[in-house]
Amino acid sequence: QLQLVESGGGLVQPGGSLRLSCSVSGFDGNYYAIGWFRQAPGKEREGLGCISTGDGRTYLPDAVKSRFAISRDNVNNVIYLHTNSLKPEDTARYTCAAEPLTSSVHIMCRFIPDFPSRGQGTQVTVSS
Repeated sequence: QLQLVESGGGLVQPGGSLRLSCSVSGFDGNYYAIGWFRQAPGKEREGLGCISTGDGRTYLPDAVKSRFAISRDNVNNVIYLHTNSLKPEDTARYTCAAEPLTSSVHIMCRFIPDFPSRGQGTQVTVSS
């Protein structure tokens, strides 16, 4: 099982940007879908997108794809979530999660919050 550690959260003003990092260790030679989800107090978990460690394909839901992006650093085993034009309603705890790749990311990444390997999360607060 992979180990995931998030960083990069913090306080940002509306309209600002943050780059969240997910440092991954414990790779075993298999491909994984690795992605992000968030949860705000009193709200359900929301998947934000993920990437295949195999071919690098990404999937992001329509709700965030105009403002968020996912990329990877294969040398340092880091998955990034690039968040732009942030709004107060983006305030939440952002968590990185992973699951062995068994299908296309377009299918698997719809279930990111259910991925078995996950980190502790990083808090993002959007406020003036």
